[in-house]
Amino acid sequence: MSKTISILGLGAMGTALDNALIDAGNVMTVWNRTQTRADALVARGARRAKTVSEAIAASDLIILCLTDYAAVDATLADVGPMLANKTVVNLTNGRPDEVRAIAARLEGYGARYLDGGIMATPPMIGSPHAFILYSGSADAFEGAKEQLAAFGQSHYLGEDPIFAAVNDLALLSAMYGLFGGYLHATALAGSVGVTAKQFLPLVEPWLAAMMTALPDYAERIDSGDHARDVMSNLAMQSVAITNIVTASRSQGIDPAFMEPMERLAQKRLAGGFGTDEISGIIEVMRAK
Repeated sequence: MSKTISILGLGAMGTALDNALIDAGNVMTVWNRTQTRADALVARGARRAKTVSEAIAASDLIILCLTDYAAVDATLADVGPMLANKTVVNLTNGRPDEVRAIAARLEGYGARYLDGGIMATPPMIGSPHAFILYSGSADAFEGAKEQLAAFGQSHYLGEDPIFAAVNDLALLSAMYGLFGGYLHATALAGSVGVTAKQFLPLVEPWLAAMMTALPDYAERIDSGDHARDVMSNLAMQSVAITNIVTASRSQGIDPAFMEPMERLAQKRLAGGFGTDEISGIIEVMRAK
């Protein structure tokens, strides 16, 4: 079913979201601080709003995709009362504390608030590979899920509005950890003249093989039992981690990416858990 929707924010991601909604047959109103960014969308049939107030008045479903939460605050500063009885879907990347603050503020105006985390790049929007995390008002999600499906897979995580932001940042953490590990590994291999293209056939299948350990690690983490059927204990792995750090220095590679892992492994070892699986390092991460 088509719907009248307003999008505030037309960067690369906001534009991709709008195009997906137009493709799905929705009636779109668009606003951006730099008005010319709306030109291509207007050419596709979207209506240009000259002000935030005009954009909000046009629709009952408002989607925000802005640079950060400071931009969200500034954009909505003078229009709070206009949001009463409207559904606001905020797809701006932010921290849990920022989400709680904006959710409380908008709910105070009588809006139905839904926070979202986009797990995709702009070109992926509308494809089966894109998925969006949502949390907040269950009524808001139910009422908008048909339209939100235009972006990709939708995953509703619950009524606490911070769930999407926390899981978004957690998934990005895993991604940046993977990228950082790859970059450090490639730099280390490159210190002896191996090019990135030469190294790729070694590192790509290695990482894919190591990913198969994750279900076992997940079971250990949830049970708290890191000592059962250990294949490669922490004491042995910590030697390899320290060797990576030391070798990196000697090869002229900054070991900054690996040093936190070395510190955490040593802390876990000092607690007497050298015979456990490396998954036990999460217990040190959780400690405050």
